[in-house]
Amino acid sequence: MITTGLTDTEIISRVLHGEQTAFSQVVERYQNYVFTLVLRFVDNREDAEEIAQDVFVKAYRSLADFRGESKFSTWLFTITRTTCISFLRKKKLSIQSLDNEKTGLQVENKESGFRANIIEQKSRHNMLNEAIRMLGPDDGQVLNLFYKGEQTLDEIGKIMGLDPKTVKVKLHRARQRLKDKMEKYFSHEVKEIQDD
Repeated sequence: MITTGLTDTEIISRVLHGEQTAFSQVVERYQNYVFTLVLRFVDNREDAEEIAQDVFVKAYRSLADFRGESKFSTWLFTITRTTCISFLRKKKLSIQSLDNEKTGLQVENKESGFRANIIEQKSRHNMLNEAIRMLGPDDGQVLNLFYKGEQTLDEIGKIMGLDPKTVKVKLHRARQRLKDKMEKYFSHEVKEIQDD
């Protein structure tokens, strides 16, 4: 059975008519897209991989609900988003207790004179992710797809249903807004890293 070159709708139709193995084509086609979206919600790659697998399991189970009224990637985006939110809600209690432990560690580190560990915890990566979370969903999506997902403007255009020129403008504006957030909320931390 060769399913290469088929549209999403054709593959889905085959799956719904009993060719379950055709779903692997959907996974192949969208695994990078889903993984990139998941990374917007969680920083940990292992968690992201687990969530991405969960997304495809849910998509497979709900495939009959896909009506084709929107693009398949949009439908998949919705499943990805709700799966991530559910995951984060479940983890919220453990995250709060971890934050308390981190605060304790930071105090210990300061007393011990290990200032480098504190600076490491305030790494650019963490600040960047935090600043991206402060942006609107479109800005966050275009930045994550471009930088984390390493998608081209054309690929981002297909994912977001936009012309590549529009994506370029959105990316430029999103970068500017990100820079503003970094300067407004993280100027002290950035200065600390630079001074160290």
